[in-house]
Amino acid sequence: MKPNHPAGWPLALLLGATLALHGCNEPAAEVKAPQATAAAISVQHKLGTTVINHRPLRAVALDMNEVDFLDQLGVAVAGMPKDFVPHFLARYKDDAQVADIGSIVQPNLERVHAARPDLILITSLQANQYAELSEMAPTLHFDVDYRDSEAGHVEVIKQHLLSLGEVFGKQALAAQKATELQARVDQARVVTHERPERALVVLHNNGAFSAFGVHSRYGFVFTDLGVKPATDTLETGLHGQPISSEFIQQEDPDILYVVDRTAVMEHRPALDKETLGNPLLRQTKAWKHDRVVFVDPEAWYVTAASPTSVALIVDDVLKGYAN
Repeated sequence: MKPNHPAGWPLALLLGATLALHGCNEPAAEVKAPQATAAAISVQHKLGTTVINHRPLRAVALDMNEVDFLDQLGVAVAGMPKDFVPHFLARYKDDAQVADIGSIVQPNLERVHAARPDLILITSLQANQYAELSEMAPTLHFDVDYRDSEAGHVEVIKQHLLSLGEVFGKQALAAQKATELQARVDQARVVTHERPERALVVLHNNGAFSAFGVHSRYGFVFTDLGVKPATDTLETGLHGQPISSEFIQQEDPDILYVVDRTAVMEHRPALDKETLGNPLLRQTKAWKHDRVVFVDPEAWYVTAASPTSVALIVDDVLKGYAN
């Protein structure tokens, strides 16, 4: 999303590179009068234009990526879904000051309203409720593409971070976080650029597999992070292309990244090499050279479009090149 900057709201505030970091946010439970901005902030996104007239004090985030953005900026979370909370945001799950507004895919609108939000943050997963949510409070849509992240995924994350920095008066901190994120991505590219290994990203779901290529929710692994794909025949899509174990064996990737959806959805321990036990996968170069990486499923499946999750994904990607 891209803010417009009316007179009185200088662009330098968005960049914030030379500004001192702001202090910590106030607790969500403390009732405070809204602080007017220097001028109204008009934010353009895929679903329309949202005008924000004051610094939000009660932000409700309907997606775990958005919760991470708020966390990174030190902004209090007034409400969020608590059905699938990643480990790096676990402190919010049992926090009584943070309202549980239902599920990520189907938030409870009555609970959202009861949280008294003055800003609501959503993604495409809640886009069909944008009109109703906008009647409650200014609602911003995070323009990340979960179906095909190939085109500038990390740049979209950085721009959203900077936009939220402006909305909350955290420009300098947002600029710092964006710089740190780019540094992590650059670190990965330094490694992957020189390496010839070909990799395959697969999602495990109760014994079945789906593969993700350049044009998929994990396309940024190949474009932004520079990993070389094991195949270029996979379909575009959010859920990947269903494949067989024979497909993995035939493509014979040098590196295999396994995202365990079952572990997330059923709240159970993730797969490892001992529990996978697939004889065809054991015949691949990835398995033989100990380059099967069982990735952080919450970072990859629940989020994958926020500063913390991308940093964790970079860590997982680099594990494939460790030997």
